[in-house]
Amino acid sequence: MAKDSRKSDDAASVIWLPEPEEHDYPAAERYLALLTDAIKAASIVQSMRNAPVTHQLAKDILRASGLPLLTPQNAHVAADLAKIATGKKLSPVLLVRGNINAGVAAQIADGYHRVCASYLTDENTPIPVKLADPGTRVPAGADTR
Repeated sequence: MAKDSRKSDDAASVIWLPEPEEHDYPAAERYLALLTDAIKAASIVQSMRNAPVTHQLAKDILRASGLPLLTPQNAHVAADLAKIATGKKLSPVLLVRGNINAGVAAQIADGYHRVCASYLTDENTPIPVKLADPGTRVPAGADTR
């Protein structure tokens, strides 16, 4: 099924908060703790907290993660599509960089459903992200909240 990336003139655009919501970080840490040990997960999340917000296209985030596009029938995607339609702001996405040489996909640590809703709105939606490198180590004495 081909996706038409052209937005209709009456389509809502995605509006974003300037920074991720605080509850997104513990959610990301819980997810990452399933992939690595708790100390490493906490270190990666701290790196996300310190990372600048950058913008990546919805289609590129999905491709880099290797995850399938969730449908509008998914409850979380539907909720985010409703927020988009009413002009409510979405929280930026938390990502962990993949490793192309090792064949490791990027990880959407928090915000998969927001990426899918954004893609369904317009695959070229620029999504604000906080991107952490999986090898990042937090210096001793750093604020780890």
